[in-house]
Amino acid sequence: MDKDVIYSDVSMKKYNSWRVGGLAENYIEVSSEEALQKIFSINKVKKPITVIGVGSNLLIRDGGIKGTVINLSRGLKSIFIDQHLIFAECGISCSSLARFSAKNNKKNCAFLAGIPGSVGGALAMNAGCYGGEIWQFVSKVKIMNHEGDIHIKDKQSFEIGYRSVKKKEDEIFIGAWFDFPSKENDDENEEHKIDDLLKLRRSSQPLNWPTAGSTFRNPEKNFAAKLIEEVGLKGYQIGDARISNKHANFIENIGEATAKDIEQLIYLAQEKVEELKKIRLQLEVKIIGENID
Repeated sequence: MDKDVIYSDVSMKKYNSWRVGGLAENYIEVSSEEALQKIFSINKVKKPITVIGVGSNLLIRDGGIKGTVINLSRGLKSIFIDQHLIFAECGISCSSLARFSAKNNKKNCAFLAGIPGSVGGALAMNAGCYGGEIWQFVSKVKIMNHEGDIHIKDKQSFEIGYRSVKKKEDEIFIGAWFDFPSKENDDENEEHKIDDLLKLRRSSQPLNWPTAGSTFRNPEKNFAAKLIEEVGLKGYQIGDARISNKHANFIENIGEATAKDIEQLIYLAQEKVEELKKIRLQLEVKIIGENID
């Protein structure tokens, strides 16, 4: 598929980590910031506009997505040192940002290797794991609106919460400057920490089937996986969608699951936990698209 070309009726199954979903009415993979500006300037983008990265945190419904899907993960992959900061474009993977930062004498960046998505997606939801969140280290961001205008905004311009970032609807994260502290001595080996975290991820999370990572946010002073297991849903299956036996906050596509199968499991887990534990689980994944009538 050529970049910067708008295609019609594109299956979204290979553009999200659950491998489900219907057709995008229009779909385009962007090669660069300049190309995205040009696409907006010629005003050929049918609205509504849905921006995606690698799709590691999305449930795309079986009826597909109306308007235009813009995929930023196939381009916009620049990363470099800018004075004492590290600038990364939105298409760079979080693990690549972690490795690059560690190799450039930075610390406290290892947790990023545990985030399966891209920098743009991580910025949009304040992704985090292993005690760290990406916005902890953001100094400023580069954004583009749907007219192609670019602005630089500092961290204080956004309302940042646990797995949430409030921004204007037409703002797209193009990149960010990160302010990781520098290592103080040679004993602080951040690259070894990255390797250790990836080993922990492989041992504790289901990686043999398509998933979207953690399905629910952890409630305050509790764990979603623990609650789901305690209400007896670990291993529960609807169609080819299954709550993982390895980690109950993961839903696996073990064959030909539909988005509807997964969504039904999500609602079942929410209802059971609320009924028996009096806690309403909040989604960490984002559900987009249309249901099939």
